[in-house]
Amino acid sequence: MNMEKLKDKVALIAGATGTIGEATARLLHQSGAKVIITGRNETKLNEIAASLNLSPANVHVLDVKSNLDIALMVEKLKDANLNVDILINATGIGIIKPFEQLTEEDFMESIAINLLGSVRLIQSVLPSMKENKKGLIINIPGVLGKTPMAGACAYAASKYALNGMMKSLREELKRTDIRITQLFLGGVDSRFWDTIDLRVQRDKMIIGEEAAKAIWFLCQQPTSGVVSEMVIQPFNHQVI
Repeated sequence: MNMEKLKDKVALIAGATGTIGEATARLLHQSGAKVIITGRNETKLNEIAASLNLSPANVHVLDVKSNLDIALMVEKLKDANLNVDILINATGIGIIKPFEQLTEEDFMESIAINLLGSVRLIQSVLPSMKENKKGLIINIPGVLGKTPMAGACAYAASKYALNGMMKSLREELKRTDIRITQLFLGGVDSRFWDTIDLRVQRDKMIIGEEAAKAIWFLCQQPTSGVVSEMVIQPFNHQVI
């Protein structure tokens, strides 16, 4: 089977300071990809960059809510002659609480990061992908972009919206070689849960490195096709 090669591919990993994003960056780097990492935590981002020996042009402190941050990244990538072949969107926020306790700000923050942040990232790489007539966009809506969970109204609303948006974008890109993959991950033992006040069994969740291996695999899809969706869930908690 003819598979995509990772060597020298330019892979932008947004949210690289998270558990999944960091592990993905390391795997792709080991496979010879030219890795670009972004994140809000500058200290953590610089630690990862140093461990992978990345040049400054490949490291961007970035908040996906900021149009300015996105524009600065685009300019720096252009100056460095880095055209993104693969966008991996590992950004996200989870606000989990009963519906009556959710504020309008909770909903707006969820939409701003999980949906509009994705819009900004994709719009930043799409022109060069269209120019090169090729590209791969991987989003990680999580299973809550497909199935409901109590307490996840704001989170699910943003992820269902992301799922619908990407399906529509796929229709627009049908006659190009730009591929879209949606990865629906179940519970992953990651830093995502550190700030969520919910009783969960992290020891029974998917290991972050295993989730990253799935993304690494998806970056090397068969050249004759596309993996439109992939679902990975903890074995003891399958909801799809």
